[in-house]
Amino acid sequence: MKPTAPVVGVGGATTPPPMAMAMESSTTITDILKTPKFVKFTAIAILSFSLVFLVSHLSSSPFSSFSFNYSSLTPQTSPQLSPPPPPPPPLSPPPSPPPAVRRTGIIDETGAMSDEFFVGDSGFNSTSGVTEFGDEEEEKKDTSDGEARVKFEKFKVCEKGKVDYIPCLDNEEAIKLFNKSEKGEKYERHCPGKDKALDCVVPRPEGYQRPIPWPQSRDEVWFSNVPHTRLVEDKGGQNWISIKKDKFIFPGGGTQFIHGADQYLNQISQMVPEISFGHHIRVALDIGCGVASFGAFLLQRNVTTLSIAPKDVHENQIQFALERGVPAMVAVFATHRLLYPSQAFDLIHCSRCRINWTRDDGILLLEANRMLRAGGYFVWAAQPVYKHEEILQEQWKEMEDLTTRICWELVKKEGYIAIWRKPLNNSCYLYRDSEASPALCDPDDNTDNVWYVDLKACITQLPENGYGSNVSTWPARLHYPPYRLQSIEMDAQISRKEIFRAESKYWNEIIFSYIRAFRWKEMKLRNVMDMRAGLGGFAAALHDLHIDCWVMNVVPVSGFNTLPVIYDRGLIGVIHD
Repeated sequence: MKPTAPVVGVGGATTPPPMAMAMESSTTITDILKTPKFVKFTAIAILSFSLVFLVSHLSSSPFSSFSFNYSSLTPQTSPQLSPPPPPPPPLSPPPSPPPAVRRTGIIDETGAMSDEFFVGDSGFNSTSGVTEFGDEEEEKKDTSDGEARVKFEKFKVCEKGKVDYIPCLDNEEAIKLFNKSEKGEKYERHCPGKDKALDCVVPRPEGYQRPIPWPQSRDEVWFSNVPHTRLVEDKGGQNWISIKKDKFIFPGGGTQFIHGADQYLNQISQMVPEISFGHHIRVALDIGCGVASFGAFLLQRNVTTLSIAPKDVHENQIQFALERGVPAMVAVFATHRLLYPSQAFDLIHCSRCRINWTRDDGILLLEANRMLRAGGYFVWAAQPVYKHEEILQEQWKEMEDLTTRICWELVKKEGYIAIWRKPLNNSCYLYRDSEASPALCDPDDNTDNVWYVDLKACITQLPENGYGSNVSTWPARLHYPPYRLQSIEMDAQISRKEIFRAESKYWNEIIFSYIRAFRWKEMKLRNVMDMRAGLGGFAAALHDLHIDCWVMNVVPVSGFNTLPVIYDRGLIGVIHD
């Protein structure tokens, strides 16, 4: 082989031949592999890979689990132990405990009353307690899941002429029987028989719109929702009501307070400072209310006023009140007791209410006396108070004489307003002449029994224990169990206060969940009816949770009469069927 000539580079530099370069490179790699540093690095790498493999193998084994323990690194000098004895055979499992008892009352396991309770199921299925309305038509069809469908026939809509129809107040046959009577029987309830019951749905007024929300509704409502102009024609000049474009406007006046209800209420407060609206006076009754401006303006003073009027020639006045969002109800002083308990109202108001209080031995004023709370006030604004015509002065003398005989104190007479106060106890009644008129009612008479009970021309005696007169001031009375709770008829005897508090707690929790789940505060609720009010816990919860509404608490005739407790709490309600 010929020797390879050296390669001469640019500039005369000599480059070694390729074979010489390869031999030199091989010698260098061998020297590196023999260095101590490389040997140490290789040993550490092999040890690391071995540890990783060992850990992975042990942790993936189904029969062992790997845990690192520093104590295992130190040598153990303890002697070898004998293997443990085999475990004893497993014992038979104990019997399962009986199912826990779900308490549905408010009696704890010791038998004591408690407000910690569980609300159980109703005890009947969802259809067994439903009242059936009208005729129903069933159509059963087999479906893919094996269930049957039931179709119910819908009610038809009544003719437009029944837009304001109230079955028990618009019974034409009964009204004809009492047309000539002067006692007002035609304005009382006369329900038609089952064969003449309404078989259609009362229609809404044509053009009905969603009501204007409170508090704006106090001052204006849609004309199309209550399309009646009779009150505008009769009372427009007295600042009651007017029409502006597509709305009714309520300036806040009345026949006796044409300058506005606020000024009128201020005058009453100045006449008798003890009438502290919103504290001592919480529940009021406005008789012959018109469009209910008296009650509407009392709401801003924390007074709930029930406005009542008959369905007469001004048949729409209660509808105006309800459309405004003011508590109201069709009712009349005639021949039957009104559907409210004794000692219900802290104040009763009559402004030109067109009631002859002294007729028939004062039977109508005695009904007002029954409903007026001990120590409560009767406010009368009428022409006999301030006019000097002979016939009007005679009416004033008769009223003055009657109120004296029933032990009312004339607290103040100023301008066109007279204010009386009812006594706090029976002492005045007992010191009257034995032959004084009107006589005292029979002590056995249940003054809270009002469903179709005739009026009685006698003085309702007050409870000797002071029940009814000793209520707390507002707002404390809403949650303080009233003393009359002990006197009403109900199942419980010694646990009534606990039931009262438990009902309040229950409804607070329920309403709170409704507010969160159904967004009740966004619904702008205003006129609310509780169809089975109990002790009023539902209405109290709405107040506590700041739902700006009022509640008509209905106590069914078929149950216990809890209405006195509802009124003692500062709420309103009615007993009904």
